[in-house]
Amino acid sequence: MTAGPPETLTLVGRLRRDLRNPLFLQGYALMANTGVTALLGLAYWFLAVRLYSPESFGQGQLMITAMRLFSSLVGLAFVGVMARFVPVSGHRTAGLVLRGYGAAGLLAVVAALGFLLTLPLWGPAYRELAGLVPAVFFLGSVLVWTIFTLQDVVLAGLRQAVWVPVNSTIFGVGKLILLVALASVLPLGGLFGGIYVSWIVPTAAALIPASWLIFKMAIPRHVAGSGRDLVPPRLREIGRFVAGDFSGTLSTLLVLYLVPVMVGAWLNDAETFGYFSVTHTLGSMLGLLAANMAVSLTVEGSIDAAKLARSTRDTLRRTFLIVVPVVAVVIAGAPLILSVFGSELSEAGTPLLRLMALGVLPMALVEIRLGTLRARSEARKLAIVQIGMAAMVFATIITLFPNTGITGVGYGMLISQTVTGLLVLPGLRRVLAQRT
Repeated sequence: MTAGPPETLTLVGRLRRDLRNPLFLQGYALMANTGVTALLGLAYWFLAVRLYSPESFGQGQLMITAMRLFSSLVGLAFVGVMARFVPVSGHRTAGLVLRGYGAAGLLAVVAALGFLLTLPLWGPAYRELAGLVPAVFFLGSVLVWTIFTLQDVVLAGLRQAVWVPVNSTIFGVGKLILLVALASVLPLGGLFGGIYVSWIVPTAAALIPASWLIFKMAIPRHVAGSGRDLVPPRLREIGRFVAGDFSGTLSTLLVLYLVPVMVGAWLNDAETFGYFSVTHTLGSMLGLLAANMAVSLTVEGSIDAAKLARSTRDTLRRTFLIVVPVVAVVIAGAPLILSVFGSELSEAGTPLLRLMALGVLPMALVEIRLGTLRARSEARKLAIVQIGMAAMVFATIITLFPNTGITGVGYGMLISQTVTGLLVLPGLRRVLAQRT
């Protein structure tokens, strides 16, 4: 009878200790953000399935997928740069963030413009994007989402990640409200349908409070606390890092955002693509659990390189304590989780979701290894790991898809993630063996 309370106090004490450690506070906040995003995303697509026809649902998914291909592809490629250099930029932090926004936004818009100019090559699924008005609206959406994707890592780099789930909650609730409000006004799918509009309008609105928080509160506090002796990184140093990390990260993000666009072109069936897209989105969110802890590891490793080995050990331990139970629950409950979207989607998507969940385990090793490489600015190794894994993913998916359909995407990702996880283990063990 007396054994229970001390154990409870011990667990509470450990949690309190973790929350006083910036590494875990940042990581837990970003993981909480993943959970909030997943829950609100489930609610969003649950309502979308019921408020819109299957064809409109699939068309809305296609437009969102195409938009995120370019904005997230380029924007998230700058995540490593922001996580590595925002913590140590001192009085130049605001300039670094603005230049990052500008460079990412410009590249994303140029890439999207190239997509629009080659629409006939992508099949009839994307024909709605033809024309001046749709093109301008689409390019504006790409720019908005690009900046939106960078705000989370900027806040993490400023050690203000606790605000990230707050921003995501406001954004997610706004999407839900607008989705319902537009169901009768804009019932059709596509670029000007209720699904796409309810997605992009709250995104644009969320930029305003987040930007105020970053530039008026977080950056001045960061500059004041970083001290006068901090020497900001030189442009050459940042350039060398970008040259290696950008190409590697871009190749990894191609897996996340180009694969769905390719599947949409291969299927040429909006309803089936809707099944795939919901499942793929949920599976991708699971992968963010490890990626979020890796971002926190990069931030803290950049600030204090001497503690990188200990931080890496702690990050591995905390990551797998959280990820393993989540993966087990998803594998066991995949049919039930997907059944909220309907029996047909559950039947079609369960094998894919299970395979993507299983792939999170080796991917956790990969993400943490990438976090250590970014903290040390080892850009060449970053590029090798990420480009190599992306090449394996595309090769396996292209090979398997004709015979296995959307499930082949899961097999391709699991095989590639497992092989890459095994290959990065020696380097990860060398980091863990270092004395601090």
